Formats: sequence, structure tokens, C-alpha cells
Amino acid sequence: MAKKTLRDVALAGKRVVMRVDFNVPMAKDGSGKITDDTRIVAALPSIKYVLEQGGSLVLMSHLGRPKGVKLGAEPKAENAAFTLKPVAEALSEKLGLAVKFVPDCMAADEVVAALKPGEVALLENTRFYKAEDGKVKKDDEKKGIHLTDEEFAAKKAELKAERQEMAKKLASYGDIYCNDAFGTAHRAHASTAVVADYLQPAVSGFLLEKELKFLGDAVENPVRPFVAILGGAKVSDKLAVVKNLLAKVDTLIIGGGMAYTFKKAQGLKVGASLCEDEQVAYCGEMLKAAEARGVKILLPVDNVVADKFPAEKDASDITIKVCEGDIEDGWMGLDIGPKSVELFAEAIKGAKTVVWNGPMGCFEFAPLAKGTYGVCDAVATVKANGGTSIIGGGDSVSAVKKSGKAAEMSHISTGGGASLEFLEGKTLPGVAALNDL
Repeated sequence: MAKKTLRDVALAGKRVVMRVDFNVPMAKDGSGKITDDTRIVAALPSIKYVLEQGGSLVLMSHLGRPKGVKLGAEPKAENAAFTLKPVAEALSEKLGLAVKFVPDCMAADEVVAALKPGEVALLENTRFYKAEDGKVKKDDEKKGIHLTDEEFAAKKAELKAERQEMAKKLASYGDIYCNDAFGTAHRAHASTAVVADYLQPAVSGFLLEKELKFLGDAVENPVRPFVAILGGAKVSDKLAVVKNLLAKVDTLIIGGGMAYTFKKAQGLKVGASLCEDEQVAYCGEMLKAAEARGVKILLPVDNVVADKFPAEKDASDITIKVCEGDIEDGWMGLDIGPKSVELFAEAIKGAKTVVWNGPMGCFEFAPLAKGTYGVCDAVATVKANGGTSIIGGGDSVSAVKKSGKAAEMSHISTGGGASLEFLEGKTLPGVAALNDL
């Protein structure tokens, strides 16, 4: 279902409370230097549009995983490392105006009330409060917490009430709610979904709109042939994705660590490779389901194997070789081999729609990166041939950027977890909360 966007509401003289994804990487030296401003740049079109239309903006985001406190409590001192203040400064430079930084997202009334059309305020990290996500664990071994069913239910109810209170406060800052943070749209947090219960209209920003269009069209209305490529470490992370995509794709390519569980399901030996034995039967079922549906599943036909996992950045401490078929005991598959790259590339280059989530191996190490970059080269031809290529997932995005092929892709998703859940066929709370067209 298509959602209303900023274009569908009058913005002149209105304050827009906008959820953005400013969860940017920072330098580890404590300097507060932003090492990659991609997410800030991605939010600029929506921000500038509101300002150009005569509105003002109250921006909110999280950054990292700080230790939240109860509403009304003083933020923890260690949370200083997760402040959004450097983001406010970076955004000020990009917009050419002073972004007002509010050091407590729950105490912004004065700053917000003084905002004039064309002005922007950025609230401090929403995750400084536990109420943002409202999560509670029944058992926490590290903290020695073991709640009874009654205690767990009471704690959940308490945090739910706090989450609603927080959402209501955030909603009080504006006239319109806009979600432009696809990266957190799969979370039913106070600032991503619950806020829309108290602030209407609730619309999509342009970045979220773009994500939904590309991923939605790819999954629901793909131009065929439709090829999906799944990689990464574990099958268990993508069980539902595999099942959902089998009903939609023409070809499913599986690489990375997850491929070895499938290979074991085919009766092959995988040596010391990553393999989830408890998922072997499931993988066997998926292989049979694909055959019954007439869907091709392509698995690696050769692998780059090593005598151990590398400890050195240049992988100089390992011995590697290419093997086909069974992998010997004591050897582990860490990348797809050249014949697999050729096989996968042939399927990819003939596709009109390609969705890629997950690398083919440990591409962080140069000797183990050829498979991922070989697939990347193939995916880069799809757009040039009139097709659509969509990259989702943090590691896939990182690989594409490192390869220098980013500009040759149709769309690079800003949401790893969100894009994965979208591919699973799940409803994203941050999207469901918005007004339908």
C-alpha cells in the first residue's frame, strides 16, 4: 500500500517532527568526528523540501546503543559517547544554517516553540531513554535477572506505558509527523511508529518513499528474470527470507557462510566450514521446494578454503586453496571460487531485477574478496543493461562501496535489518503507522 509523502500535505507555517536515521559511524578516538556522512546526506532532500515549503523542522534520531534510563532520570555519564551534537554541527554545515541542538529529547518545548519557518532543531539521542524501544528481558544472565511470568508481564506493561508517554511528548513538538528513517522502520519504537498515534497527518519522507518503491517493486512486481542473491554467515538469519523469495524469484543464488549448510543438505562434506547442523533438514526442504516450484537455486560449485580463519588483516597467516566438491576435514570455506563466480555472473547478467543481500565470503581480507567483488562486477552490469539492481544489508553495501561500483547500482538501501525484514515479507511498524494514499 502506497503511503502519503511530504508532497501530500501543506507545510507552510507548520512544524514537522521528522524521524531521520543519523546513526552515523564516529571515529573511535573520541573526537566526535563523523567518518561516513552518507546517512546525513541521504536525509537532505526531505529536510530541504520542508524548509523550502515554509515549514520548520524538529529532527529526531538514535545513535548507537547507549544505556537508556527511565523517563525523568538523569542520562548516564557514559552515554556522552553517543551524543548527536557532532551531527548537528555537520548538518549545520551542509544546510548553511545553524541547527539548534537540544540536549534532552524530552525537554525541547522552549526551543521548539521558538522555531520559525526555515529553522531546524535536532533532538538528542532518543535511545538515552529506555522508553524509546520499550524492550525488557525476562532472563538476563549477565545481570543475573530472572523474572517470573507475572514480573515480566508487569515490566512490559510499565515500559509500554513509558513508550506511549515518550511518543506523546515527541508528538507535541509538531503539527505533522514524517518518517524518513528506513533503517529503523522495522522497529516499533516511540520515535518511529508510536508517535504517529498522537500526531497526524503521518507521512513518508523521500528517502523512505524511495526505499519502499525500489524494494516493493522488486519483490511484488519484478521485471523478470528476477534473481536474488543471499550471502552472509548464517542460514538462521535468513530462513524466512529464503522461504519468501522462493515464491517470487526465478533464480536464488546462495553464497557466503550460509551456503555450507545447504551444501551439507546436498550430501557434501564441508570440513570445518561454518555450518548450522540444526538447519540442514530445513535447507533440504528448501531445495526440494525450489525444485517443485521450478526455481533455480545456485550454490557454489567451488570454494576458496583455508587451513584456519585469518588473524592478520592481510590474511598472511593462512594457507588457502580452491577446491571443488567435498571440503576436507580441517579446512574451511571462506569464499566462493572462480567457477562459482562465473556461474553466478552468468545468471546475474541475464537478469532484469536483482536483489543482493550478504557477501559471498570474508571480503574484509583481500585474498578472500574475489568472490564478493566478482559478484559485484556482475551486478554492476544489470543497470547498464536496462535492469534494476538493489543492494541491501550493511556488508553488501560496504562491499559495493569498496569495489568502486556504487554508482553503477540502481539503489543502495540505507536499512540493513529493515530491508531484510521487508524481503521476509514482514510488515514494518514504522511504515504501517503512516497514512495510506
